[in-house]
Amino acid sequence: MSTYSINKGIGRTVEFKGLKAQYLFIFAGGLLGILILVMILYMAGAGSYICLFLGAGGASLLVWQTFSLNKKYGQHGLMKLAANKRHPRYLISRRAAGRLLKLNTKTDRV
Repeated sequence: MSTYSINKGIGRTVEFKGLKAQYLFIFAGGLLGILILVMILYMAGAGSYICLFLGAGGASLLVWQTFSLNKKYGQHGLMKLAANKRHPRYLISRRAAGRLLKLNTKTDRV
């Protein structure tokens, strides 16, 4: 009787042709978006060569960008980059210097 191992990929990230995690979803969503755009343009009456050029050019640009982002930032890199952009570079205090040094009489009693 044959023995089959079940659930070999538990705990590992989703990967397809080297694309990992969110890059795979960006890739699939982008290709779907380009397909829908080309279909809308074709039904609107745009020339078939224009639709073909936009579809092939957009798809090749998407493939190139997605693989270069995957190579540059890695599996969790885009999330780290987005989180880094949300944090301020420095904090600004708009209070006057004298007010910062002056003790608050209600809360700072000894």
